[in-house]
Amino acid sequence: MIRLARALRRTAPAGAPAFTYPEVGATRTPEALPDGYHHLRHRTLVGRGRDAFEAAGAAVTTWRMHRETGVRLRADAVRAAPGVRVRVCVGTGPLEYGVPCEVVWTAYEETRTGFAYGTLTGHPESGEESFVVEQAPDGSVWFTVTAFSRPARWYTRLAGPLVPPLQRWYARRLGRAVRRIAGG
Repeated sequence: MIRLARALRRTAPAGAPAFTYPEVGATRTPEALPDGYHHLRHRTLVGRGRDAFEAAGAAVTTWRMHRETGVRLRADAVRAAPGVRVRVCVGTGPLEYGVPCEVVWTAYEETRTGFAYGTLTGHPESGEESFVVEQAPDGSVWFTVTAFSRPARWYTRLAGPLVPPLQRWYARRLGRAVRRIAGG
């Protein structure tokens, strides 16, 4: 994975933001998240059946999930794909604050759909976050957020103990949005 991160950094245009961590793609294997980071795993039951799975998967991979929570998301593409750059923004006008990320992997499978993005230069955290919808054999549909992160700026280091609860709060909010969209 470290080789992949180095290759991605080499192919980025000169002056383009680069990934801020070496373990690019590590959320693909959530059981083995890298040491030295805060880990987050949050799972939400969002519905049952194929229709719920497809609605939830589309919401996740077309950014609707983020937008339903009230944040603005600007992306280079309408659908998640490796290399797509995104900027997640809160606030408005001169008080708008946006954080840069890039999609590092996607899953468009029969019973699993989702993606992960990693932090780029300028993000207040360093790490990766995945958003995955899975349909279990019993037909239940689950949405899971998996992340690893650590502070990358003085103000996120200062906020230290506040950041993990805020990340959990946002993961729960995303889960509720996906549940609404999936009709659960």
